[in-house]
Amino acid sequence: MFNNKKIFILGMARSGYEVAKFLSKYNCEILITDMKNQDEEKLKELESLGIKCIITNNQEDLLDSSYDYLIKNPGVPIDAPVIKKANNLKIPVTNEVEVAFHYLPKNVQIIGITGSNGKTTTTTLLYEIFKEAGFPVHLGGNIGIPASKLINDIKEGDYLIIEISSHQLHDFQKFKTNVSVLTNVVETHLEHFYTFEAYKNSKSKIFNFHTNQDIAIVNASDQESLDLTKNIKSKKITFSSKMHADIYIKDNSLYYQREKIINLDSIKIKGNHNYENVMSAIGVCKYYKIPIEAIIKTLQSFPGVEHRIEFVKELKNRKFYNDSKSTNILATKTALSSFSEPTILLLGGMNRNQNFNELLPHMKKIKKIICYGEVKDEVDKFAKINNISSEVVNNLEEATIKAYETSNEHDVILLSPAAASWDQFKDYEERGNLFKKVVQTVK
Repeated sequence: MFNNKKIFILGMARSGYEVAKFLSKYNCEILITDMKNQDEEKLKELESLGIKCIITNNQEDLLDSSYDYLIKNPGVPIDAPVIKKANNLKIPVTNEVEVAFHYLPKNVQIIGITGSNGKTTTTTLLYEIFKEAGFPVHLGGNIGIPASKLINDIKEGDYLIIEISSHQLHDFQKFKTNVSVLTNVVETHLEHFYTFEAYKNSKSKIFNFHTNQDIAIVNASDQESLDLTKNIKSKKITFSSKMHADIYIKDNSLYYQREKIINLDSIKIKGNHNYENVMSAIGVCKYYKIPIEAIIKTLQSFPGVEHRIEFVKELKNRKFYNDSKSTNILATKTALSSFSEPTILLLGGMNRNQNFNELLPHMKKIKKIICYGEVKDEVDKFAKINNISSEVVNNLEEATIKAYETSNEHDVILLSPAAASWDQFKDYEERGNLFKKVVQTVK
C-alpha cells in the first residue's frame, strides 16, 4: 500500500522518525518536517537514508498534489493548516500505526487498548502477563514504542498489545484489532477535538471492522462506554468494580464469571481504578486462555507504571509521588482519592479550559495547591474561590521546591497536574522525570 509512494511526514518525534526509517526500505520518496529543532544525529541518520528533513513553521508551503500520503504525528492538531491543505488536495491523511498495520505478518493477534484513563497501566499489565505465560508478545503504540519500530521483530502468529490514543484513532482507515479494550470515556482533549461527540467518535474507531468473531472488553459502570458500544458487532466481555458484570468484585476478590481469580489484598497495585484496569486485563487473558498461574503471579508483583501515582522518595517523613501522566481532571481525581494523608498538590500545565471545580469533592485532604505553568492563574483563582491555600510559581522546578519548603512531617507531595505538559515540556514523561530529578536534589 505504501510501497513506491511519495510520502509527506508531518511531525517527527518518535513516531515520525521510526516510520520514516521504516518506509525508506520500500522505495519511497520521503519528506519529514517539524516546527521544532530536532536531534542532529537523528536528522543525519534520516538524511543518510535519502529522506529530506525540513524544520519550518510554514509546513503547508512544502505540500503539493504530488504527494500520495500525509502521515501525521498524533500531536498535530486536526485543523492544522497543512492538514486542511491535504484535505483540499484530496491527499489521504493517516498515521504511523496505520502504516505499520499494513506490514504485519499473517495471523498476528492485535489487542488494542484505549480509554480516557488507565490505558498505559492496562497495556503494560497485559504485556507482563502474556510474557509470564510464555506467549510471543510485543508491546507498542501510544505507550512510547512506535509500531513501525516493532515490525521486523513480529512473526506470524505473534501477539501485539498496543495502546492507542484518541489522536491516533482519529486517523485510522483500515486498522483493525482482534480484541479491543475500552477502559472508560470522559470529556477530555476538547482542545484537540472541540466537542465531546467528536472525541467519542474517535474512540469508537477502536471497534472498526469488528465482527462477531472479535472481542470488546467494556466497562459496565461507565455509561458513556456502554452508549458508545451499543451497536458494535463484537462479542462483549464486561467488567465493573461497582456492579455485577462478567468480571466483578465479590467478598474482596476478583471473579471472572463464577471463577475466583485473586484476592484484592494479593494485588500489588491498589485502588478501585487499578482494580478495573486489572479486570479489563483479565477479560483479555481469559479469552486467550492464559493460565491462571501466570495471571496471579504477575498481579502479585506488578508495581504499576512510571509517572502514574509513582512513589519517588521519602524525605524527612514527607512522601513524594509522581503522577505526571494525569493529563486530565479524571486522572487527577483518581490520584487524589488514593491518599488519606494531608497533601500538597502541584497543579498546572497547558490551559485546556479545564473545569477544576470537578476536583472539589476529592480535595478534602488538600492543604495547599502550588500553581504553575500556563494555567497557573486559573488554578490560583479556583483555589482562592474555594478557600484552599495556594501559591503561584512559574515552573515545575520552583513548584517542587516550594511544596517541600511549605510541607510538614507526614505530608504527601503530589504532582498530579490535571493538564497536558506541552506548555513547558515535550511530553508528560519529560515532566515527570524533571520532577523526580528535582526531588532527588531537595535538601
